[in-house]
This record gives sequence, structure tokens and C-alpha cells, in this order.
Amino acid sequence: MSDQTSDQTPNQTPEQLEAEIAVQREQLAETVDQLAAKLDVKSQAQQKVAALKDSATTDTGKPRTEVIAAAGSLVAMAVVLLLWRRRRDG
Repeated sequence: MSDQTSDQTPNQTPEQLEAEIAVQREQLAETVDQLAAKLDVKSQAQQKVAALKDSATTDTGKPRTEVIAAAGSLVAMAVVLLLWRRRRDG
């Protein structure tokens, strides 16, 4: 088996080989950076929190009305469920 790729020729100059090595190093560095980013769970969690915060607040930092309405309806549903269970059990 040969270490040469299909686009290499046996008559490459040292400069061509050095340029190819430099390209491969750059590609390897990008791959390593991508893998490191995927493995950085803390950073991913912080990005998700920031994205959720951005989607739940206005530009001034106040909660969006639809978020407040959704939270209020969840609280109301929880209260109704608790009252219903108490009546059913009691």
C-alpha cells in the first residue's frame, strides 16, 4: 500500500509537499477545534441558556407577554389539578 493520495505525483517538489502538509495541518486543526467545541458541555449549556433568555425577553430585558401568559396558565392548571385531586380524594 502506498501513502500517496490520488492527487499526488511522485515528482512533487519539496515546496509542494510543504504546502500540502500545511493544508492538512490546517484541516486537522479545524477538526480538532470542532471536536473540542462538541465536547465542551458547559459552553453548550451556557449558549442554550443565553438563547432561551433571548427568546423569552424583550430587547430591554423585560419578560415577553406571551411568556408571562404561558407561565400564568401553567400555574392556573396546576392549581386546578391540585383542587380537583383534593376533591376527588376527600
